[in-house]
Amino acid sequence: MNTSLPRHAAILLAKASITGASEREMQELAGRTQAALGERFSMVIHAFSEQGSPSLREALDLLTAQKAEEITIVPLLLPMEPGFRSWITGAVQRWRRGANATQPLPAVHLSAPPGDSLAVDALVQDLLQQTPVAVDAPAATLPAGSAVPQQLRRVLVCQGGPCNQAGAAQVWGHLRNAQKRLDLRNAGEGMMSARTSCLGPCNLGPVVQVFPEGTWYGGVDEAGVDRIIASHLLGGQVVADLAYAPQPGKQMLR
Repeated sequence: MNTSLPRHAAILLAKASITGASEREMQELAGRTQAALGERFSMVIHAFSEQGSPSLREALDLLTAQKAEEITIVPLLLPMEPGFRSWITGAVQRWRRGANATQPLPAVHLSAPPGDSLAVDALVQDLLQQTPVAVDAPAATLPAGSAVPQQLRRVLVCQGGPCNQAGAAQVWGHLRNAQKRLDLRNAGEGMMSARTSCLGPCNLGPVVQVFPEGTWYGGVDEAGVDRIIASHLLGGQVVADLAYAPQPGKQMLR
């Protein structure tokens, strides 16, 4: 690590990873970038905006603990989706609001080419000039079958517009990472999770619903996910201060 220059770090941000192989590929890409730009960046790491470890929040926390003074986020999405740019901005702002106030936070920048960037054109043209890889023919026979899981619980994470603006994508990624890390499919009574379209109580977003009880949770963030896992999914006890009981009138987010 180069410590002679201002501590400028970078995060290579991909969408999601569901396999160890893709996480290793991201690690290797970060390592190659670090080696190539070592004079400019004291640390280069990877992160994921949805499922995958580390999350963007975890990466920001790590670099802050490493005393980074500046952080540049590089979205690995070409061409750049306007919605992804907005998502990153909101995610960083939520991280700042919830970060440890006892230590100075680094300045965070976003480095992303516009959708019509010549760099995108050159990349596409370069890919089309490479030798393509054949797509394998389908298997002659289908797999024998699938086991029906024993999981009792289902956790739904709303992905409607208001919930996404409130941080539902981070909630989903945090839940999926915890599900894998804690083996929640088999722990306790077992659980599965799913993203849904709008669940309804938009002003209470991010909204999470837990079955079989059908418990509604509102204003859920990553810390709320951890509490729901520990108390409700593993302990069978509803997290009362995050729960909203059905009633005729409108309820305000607490």
